[in-house]
Amino acid sequence: MVNFAIVADIGGTNARFSRVNLSTLELDHVVVYPCADFASLTLALSYYQSTQQLQDIAHVAVAIACPVNGDLVKMTNFHWQFSISQIKAELELAEFIVLNDFTAVAMSLPALKDNEKIKFGAGESDANKPMAVLGAGTGLGVGHLIPTAHGYIPLPGEGGHTDWTAQNEQEWFIQRYLAAHYGHVSPERLLSGPGIESLYLAIAAYRGLTVEPMSAADISTHALNNSNELCAAVIEQFFASLGALAGDLALTLSTFGGVYVAGGIVPKLLPLLEQSEFRTRFEAKGRFTDFNRRIATYVVTAEQPGLLGCAVYLKQILAS
Repeated sequence: MVNFAIVADIGGTNARFSRVNLSTLELDHVVVYPCADFASLTLALSYYQSTQQLQDIAHVAVAIACPVNGDLVKMTNFHWQFSISQIKAELELAEFIVLNDFTAVAMSLPALKDNEKIKFGAGESDANKPMAVLGAGTGLGVGHLIPTAHGYIPLPGEGGHTDWTAQNEQEWFIQRYLAAHYGHVSPERLLSGPGIESLYLAIAAYRGLTVEPMSAADISTHALNNSNELCAAVIEQFFASLGALAGDLALTLSTFGGVYVAGGIVPKLLPLLEQSEFRTRFEAKGRFTDFNRRIATYVVTAEQPGLLGCAVYLKQILAS
């Protein structure tokens, strides 16, 4: 019986590591490193083990912000790439599992405590039905989770890179503006930190304003403080588009287990969520408006859902 393991959540900016008690799913020795401080995942993991005196732990699960389709893993928004089998051999690990970051977040959903999620809008959730999760941060992650009699099946995907659909005059302008810069306009081009910065420039252009670029953090702060009308409009557009995408995910897999919004951005903008168009756009699906109205939506406020999901996934693998 394996008592402890190491779990990690690797994003485009930060690498989070923790020890986990697989019996209780309790996390400790939680450390966050800037990815830029290390040349590779191997060095970051080895440094974590040595500084936390956890070299004796031989079971590791890593969630990472990119597709995981084979032995070679290449990050989407950072330069790390590695061979899963090579790291396992180099570090002499008994188990080394790598999964997409939002596969891990999806696996965390059934383990979330009531105080680690906030329900907003109408709808109810059935824990025995499919669930969806999406989250904006450095990029835009998307995943689904299917409950079964023998555990959970996570469905990884790259829904953040599908086609973004404009629905009104401002959005048609944004579509053309972003297409001129990027060619393909995916939801991630709007629903991420860089996406918020692009929205700021696009909406300014739509209004005929000349502005200097502004960071996503500053745009969010101005919107929260109601100190800049353009910034407020950017966050309004962000939530409208996020709600539309969340509603699409709900329809795709009939997610009566709920749709969960995770990631680093939305929890910081909670005061602006209730007054936004998120839920209106979530439900506005023509003949299927009533269908989506029955589905609950939540914001995940847990500090480390990726680490928790890694732990749940590893525990399920070891028990099978």
